Amino acid sequence: MPDLAAAGPEGRAARTALALREATAAAAWTLLDRPLLALEVAGSPAYLEPDAVVVHPDGHWTVVEIKSFPMIDGSADAAKVGAAARQAAVYVLALERVAAKVADAQVRHSVLLVCPKDFSNLPAASAVDVRKQRSVTRRQLERLTRVEDLAAALPEGTTFDVDQPAEKLAAAVESVGAAYAPECLAACELAFHCREKARAAGTVETLGRQCAREHGGLTTIGEVLAAAEGAAGDPADPTVAALRRAAALRSQALAVSGAPEGTACR
Repeated sequence: MPDLAAAGPEGRAARTALALREATAAAAWTLLDRPLLALEVAGSPAYLEPDAVVVHPDGHWTVVEIKSFPMIDGSADAAKVGAAARQAAVYVLALERVAAKVADAQVRHSVLLVCPKDFSNLPAASAVDVRKQRSVTRRQLERLTRVEDLAAALPEGTTFDVDQPAEKLAAAVESVGAAYAPECLAACELAFHCREKARAAGTVETLGRQCAREHGGLTTIGEVLAAAEGAAGDPADPTVAALRRAAALRSQALAVSGAPEGTACR
């Protein structure tokens, strides 16, 4: 168990990379406790701290994820295991960046999940394949816009310094487009501001990202309603055809129930 202490996150990440190289070269079982890994996200470094990383004598590296939810009769809650797999997949990606610079090193795509056994304090471990989660996360990271590109698109002189006058700060925030989804309310302080702009524009995203994906190129609620009513849209478009079919079924259901046209139909 090498000492990974160093000054600052950059120093700890460099010390972790050095320990991984030395352990691989020594071809001996090595446990790295709370290593620090660096992963580039949209052009900026993000520092990640997995619970542990094991170096095998054959040069393979395995991520170890320790969770508090129980493993009962050899299985755990599927939703919690899925969340742990997504988290571990990010560690695998960061670890692969280090392994690319180390000869004979290879990162395993099966992570070791450690949980309490049944209702005791004894540990139980299981291998979890994170190849799917790794692929999804890698594609998402590749599609992210770099910070430099975002900054270049801002008007000249734009700053988000909170110490500037409120009018200038509000103008700076208004100069940036809003990409709102209901999930933003749980994580972003500007969610209400972006929601107001999205509602004013009538974007489909206000109803959720899943709804926006289902409507394809129809980006506003007005376009969706127009397509459903037959006033716009290409009939050959599967999305437009589905909307018109849904509108026809709704009209039939209202006619059968005798409800007025403006009534919500469940």
